[in-house]
Amino acid sequence: MSPPTSAAAPPLPDLPPVPAPPTVQRARALSLALLVGLIVLCLAWELWLAPTGSGTLAIKALPLLACLLGLLRHRLYTYRWLSLLLWLYVTEGLVRSTSERGLPQQLAVAEVVLATLLFVLCVHYIRLRVPRKPRAAR
Repeated sequence: MSPPTSAAAPPLPDLPPVPAPPTVQRARALSLALLVGLIVLCLAWELWLAPTGSGTLAIKALPLLACLLGLLRHRLYTYRWLSLLLWLYVTEGLVRSTSERGLPQQLAVAEVVLATLLFVLCVHYIRLRVPRKPRAAR
C-alpha cells in the first residue's frame, strides 16, 4: 500500500515587485530625508553644538535609528509607531525651546519643526497606503 499523495498546487513563478505609485515614493523619500535630518540634529546637538553634560542625551537618537530600516523597506507598521514616537521629540523641543537661550533654543525649535513635519508626512504616507472604505460602508 502506497502512502497517499497530496494534490499540491504547482509553485507559482516569482513575480517582480510592483513599484509604488509616485506619490508614495515621494512621501517615503521626504520622510527618509526628514528622519535622517532629525537624527543628525539630535546627534550634533548633544555631541558637538551644545552638549548637555557628557553627551549622554545623544542616546535619544537611538529610537530614530531603529526606524530607519523600516522606512527604507516601506513597513507601514514602522510609519505608524514612528508617528507616535515623534511626539516625544516635539515635547522635548518645546520644553527646551522655552527653558534655554541662544543656540540650544534654536536647535530645539529646529527639532520641533523637523519632528512635526515628519509626523505630517508619516500620516500622509499611511493614508496613501491604507485603503479607505466608501462613505456608505462606514
